[in-house]
Amino acid sequence: MKSDPADLGALQLRQLYRTGQLSPVEAARAALARIARFDPAVNAFCLVDEERALAAARASEARWHRGAPCGLVDGVPTTIKDLVLTRAWPTLRGSLAIDRDQSWEEDAPATARLRAQGAVLIGKTTTPEFGWKAVTDGALTGITRNPWDTARTPGGSSGGAAVAAALGMGALHVGSDGGGSIRIPAGFTGIFGLKPSFGRVPAYPASPFGTVSHVGPMTRMVGDAALMLNVLALPDSRDWLALPYDGRDYRVGLDDGVRGLRIAFSLTLGFVEVEPEVADLVARAAGAFVELGAVVEEVDPGIADPLEIFRPHWYVGAANLLRGFSAEQRARMEAGLQEIAAEGAKIPLLDYLDAVRRRTELGVAMRRFHETHDLLLTPTLPLVAFAAGIECPDPARQPRWFNWAPFSNPFNLTQQPAASVPCGLTAAGLPVGLQIVGRMHEDALVLRAARAFETARPWPLPEAPRTAA
Repeated sequence: MKSDPADLGALQLRQLYRTGQLSPVEAARAALARIARFDPAVNAFCLVDEERALAAARASEARWHRGAPCGLVDGVPTTIKDLVLTRAWPTLRGSLAIDRDQSWEEDAPATARLRAQGAVLIGKTTTPEFGWKAVTDGALTGITRNPWDTARTPGGSSGGAAVAAALGMGALHVGSDGGGSIRIPAGFTGIFGLKPSFGRVPAYPASPFGTVSHVGPMTRMVGDAALMLNVLALPDSRDWLALPYDGRDYRVGLDDGVRGLRIAFSLTLGFVEVEPEVADLVARAAGAFVELGAVVEEVDPGIADPLEIFRPHWYVGAANLLRGFSAEQRARMEAGLQEIAAEGAKIPLLDYLDAVRRRTELGVAMRRFHETHDLLLTPTLPLVAFAAGIECPDPARQPRWFNWAPFSNPFNLTQQPAASVPCGLTAAGLPVGLQIVGRMHEDALVLRAARAFETARPWPLPEAPRTAA
């Protein structure tokens, strides 16, 4: 066993609890100590509740001593992104416009399922205001920083969750993804993140950005994400768009490998310019699937850049969000969010409906592509993490976040399962991510492929936050 329980995953913790070699209280204290030690350098948390976490851990410890754990994640230190409702904790959504002084009496489905299954909730992780952009900073919580280089961004909007995972500040982390917000920070910080098929994980309240938004797991190891998805996918009647619950155990078949699978590899999707070092690492990662027995074909899926489909969905979503606030509240919001909302409010209804039509065509095109390919591999991002505190590394060429993150949002539009796995470090020591995209509803196959790659090419994790020289 590793000497520090904060370095252990959920599956490892469960086994040690079962054998009595470790207690949930020890695991919770280790996670809290890791937060106290590292979070001042990275700012991944907007709330840490040591008292409630330790009380939950003591209750879990008693259940394990009786040989009667209450669920799959009993005693596992867990965090919740600050877009996701948590009973007794404020959910400020990274915004100065939300009143902290109100009753917080309801858990979102993800929080409720984890709590019922015994998870030890230790705190809430940072997000940009309402998750509107793919970096994690804002007036409410400040700048969240990348543990591989604290001068750089971890991405977003689930940036706090990604950083917490990378540094062992909890074993399980709830993220959300409306255009890459799980996969982008997973790629920049070198962890595993899964955006499940739309509806696989019930969500409530519905995202103002509509049906591009998904809730999913962020972890250090693929097996932990599979375990966590078993819990997150449990049914909740508050989400009328949720898929029917099928009782699947995502751990079953996880180690079956990829031999014989037909896998497409597209380095550019046909329209993306990728940094050479990123391209090289991703191409090598695709080669690993050949070594594992898959049939890998380098082929683009034959889709055009869907930016002009995604943009109206995102901008109208922002306008929809802001119309629920007073002029005084809107004035306290970040300028970029106000700008895209103002643009969204000007989009004519028929233009928006045309974007909906083209989204349907994109979804059909990808379903047809997957008739001949079980999976699609791409870079998670075309670049490595850039300076913290800015929305875009080159505003003249990339005026908004989705301009520099073109690999993720297509699969929010199509609602397919997609994951990011770390596939190497650049010469500067920055992580690069490989995106694995599956057919709609085939979340288990995406997890299986990610697990096969993880086994063949284990990835490093940062021992502590560092700043590059």
